[in-house]
Amino acid sequence: MPYSIYVPNRYILNVSTLGPFQNATSLHNDRIGLFHGDITTLSVDAIVNAANLLLLGGGGVDGAIHRAAGPKLLRECRTLHGCPTGSAKITNAYDLPCKKVIHAVGPIYNVNDPADSEIALRGCYRSSLELAVRHNLKTIAFSAISTGVYRYPTADAAHVACDTVREFMDSNDGPKLDKVIFVTFEEKDARSYNLLLP
Repeated sequence: MPYSIYVPNRYILNVSTLGPFQNATSLHNDRIGLFHGDITTLSVDAIVNAANLLLLGGGGVDGAIHRAAGPKLLRECRTLHGCPTGSAKITNAYDLPCKKVIHAVGPIYNVNDPADSEIALRGCYRSSLELAVRHNLKTIAFSAISTGVYRYPTADAAHVACDTVREFMDSNDGPKLDKVIFVTFEEKDARSYNLLLP
């Protein structure tokens, strides 16, 4: 669980008890980036949608991606028959400037079992990265998975995302990706990633 720090005349900041981003080095700087803005505008190989179990669109970033991609995305998603929590599936991007959309289903945060929520969130990032490599994609942009209506604490979610990506980039498959971008739209997500990334 995060705890809060009051910063005078600014805001209340949630601080993850997971601690600072560990084992990152300057070697990661050229390959892991941060973008504050609209994920639907990025011309990368793949964007990662924070999807629901049915993969049929919804609110937030999920709805924005479906609207920007057009109706063909929904038609293809219907053929996938959903996706389990902690996993991901891939589709074409249609009217989006990227090549593919990876739909990752994040967990609804469980305050009684945060470890289970963390396992599922790590699964989202790992399976998305594995799909990108399997489809020979070189650049991937992640939305902030589960930090909206699924109520995953923002600071903890950012730490899980950064740590999972760092581990993957250091693995045997890591060199197959040129760039991983964390995309933040809401200020709370931007603050969390700015605190963690070097």
